[in-house]
Amino acid sequence: MGLNNQWMQRDLAVLWHPCTQMKDHEQLPLIPIRRGEGVWLEDFEGKRYLDAVSSWWVNVFGHANPRINQRIKDQVDQLEHVILAGFSHQPAIELSERLVAMTPAGLDRVFYADNGSSCIEVALKMSFHYWQNTGKPAKKRFVTLTNSYHGETIAAMSVGDVPLFTETYKALLLDTIKVPSPDCYHRPEGMGWEEHSRNMFAAMEQTLAEHHETISAVIVEPLIQGAGGMRMYHPVYLKLLREACDRYDVHLIHDEIAVGFGRTGTMFACEQAGIRPDFLCLSKALTGGYLPLAACLTTNKVYQAFYDDYPTLRAFLHSHSYTGNPLACAAALATLDIFEQDNVIQANQALAARMASATAHLADHAHVAEIRQTGMALAIEMVQDKASKAAYPWQERRGLKVFEHALSRGALLRPLGSVVYFLPPYVITPEQIDFLAEVASEGIDIATRDSVSMAVPKDFHPGFRDPG
Repeated sequence: MGLNNQWMQRDLAVLWHPCTQMKDHEQLPLIPIRRGEGVWLEDFEGKRYLDAVSSWWVNVFGHANPRINQRIKDQVDQLEHVILAGFSHQPAIELSERLVAMTPAGLDRVFYADNGSSCIEVALKMSFHYWQNTGKPAKKRFVTLTNSYHGETIAAMSVGDVPLFTETYKALLLDTIKVPSPDCYHRPEGMGWEEHSRNMFAAMEQTLAEHHETISAVIVEPLIQGAGGMRMYHPVYLKLLREACDRYDVHLIHDEIAVGFGRTGTMFACEQAGIRPDFLCLSKALTGGYLPLAACLTTNKVYQAFYDDYPTLRAFLHSHSYTGNPLACAAALATLDIFEQDNVIQANQALAARMASATAHLADHAHVAEIRQTGMALAIEMVQDKASKAAYPWQERRGLKVFEHALSRGALLRPLGSVVYFLPPYVITPEQIDFLAEVASEGIDIATRDSVSMAVPKDFHPGFRDPG
């Protein structure tokens, strides 16, 4: 028995993995990873895999980055953790100062959480509580876009709309208002992204006009709906949404957990619309992919609504044990140093262009409906019929075939259903991008070689898919 198999057997005896049907591993070998370096992950038998999905979208400067490593090593000798209620520490203070300085003007307060879902919970609770504190208790509902994803805790699921994650738990979820997404994949023939996104805003305008007196906030994933299949839209939608939220006195929450820190081509996606949300949720790449940490930034106007004498009970009494952990804050500070010192956003422009050129040939593939890209995120949508964009039945798991082929070639490509995507660390080279494009092309050929083996059922919903 090889080392990989030994570790796999020990794992399967005790572990329950996330986002996984564990029975799959009766046929699909689990891959134990011994070490990482740069864009590479290495198993216990020495085989390497290029991490094309940044280990669930978190790693931006490579595995075992020496600069982040050193900052964490220095911090661990000073302070590993301290309660953040009534106490503070240097890394949390410095990180907060830098986040306030680098995000859109007016986001002046930072509240820490442990992960992305928890950060969304913070923003939702804070918005709801704000209206309670300011004498508008009727404002308690949230508006979200169809096909959106904001996490897997209860309130975060409530403002999501990917059935794979929400259908089972419908009885537990909040009553939210869903508005059609501006997703440009569904734009009419010949229509550009901006025009389609403008047109799709009409439904949001109508919803806010009719229900604003009971709406606390609108929450969106700006520019890219990640778990919904890397679906993308134009920044004009965000601009129109900001204007409407101001008119109707409704909060705007930007979930930049997946798209923040350069993924869309600017440091934050909201910059491309020239706007500032009332709540900006950040996580994932915040620590360079090292440690769990999330930050919810908001305005002094929101902060002041909670600032009062204790007996009024207006305080935001929300907490996590590891809130503002010093080691995580140190990793985040090192990550921000790299962004600042290495001119990363500009360097990424060349990498994004290489991703586009390396995959351009797939536009002619008989089973590729679209190649779409926003900055350092590129997605290739496989379909059974190119002209009608008819999707493959989710039960056929075409993306899984791409995943398995990529592993055989030494790449970690984990599609979202029938969407193959690149979301690599920013330290990837042009040659490594070419390699990924080659592997993806081969995988798509293999995955689409056979005709559809089952009829699409009447209740077919493309939201049921292999999670990424």
